Amino acid sequence: MDYSKHNFYKHTYCDFQEIAMDEVANIPINYKSKSGSSYAFTDVGVYRISNHWGRAANCRWRLISNEKIKSQTQKCGFAKWTDFYPNNETEKLFYIEVNWDTFEVNFQHKNNPKFNGKAILRTANQTAKRIQTIKEVLQTESWAKYLDYNDISILRKTIVDQLINTDDTFIKMKQNYAK
Repeated sequence: MDYSKHNFYKHTYCDFQEIAMDEVANIPINYKSKSGSSYAFTDVGVYRISNHWGRAANCRWRLISNEKIKSQTQKCGFAKWTDFYPNNETEKLFYIEVNWDTFEVNFQHKNNPKFNGKAILRTANQTAKRIQTIKEVLQTESWAKYLDYNDISILRKTIVDQLINTDDTFIKMKQNYAK
């Protein structure tokens, strides 16, 4: 599907790239939503100025920023029309990725050109549940209390890779390391 100013807000997923507010100071606003977000349309994409990112009505719009985003802080993002992908609650549209340098876990859309086809695709709800489990593995050690392993960092990487690339349950994965 091709997206434009006429349909980008209908059940879409998109990663907006943050841009400085002064870069849009002279761009005319074409639309202001009831929730206070402002939009400026161009031939190649859309600028969005908003204080809320993530879930926006029936969309999942994430702001990619170099800094931690504080809730209720107005930020500006830009996305090309080609950056919008279909979004719904029933299709397996999302995969999970982990940044091993920062231990951050995130989801991406299967239409993302970086998708290598290896990670399991899941619905939004399934993806959220898996991410919660992955965060537990990355941020705590209590899940490994009764497991037999030599190096928790190796075990952590192995389990997270399985959580991303298989449909096996977390319980089944841990059983493979039971003492």
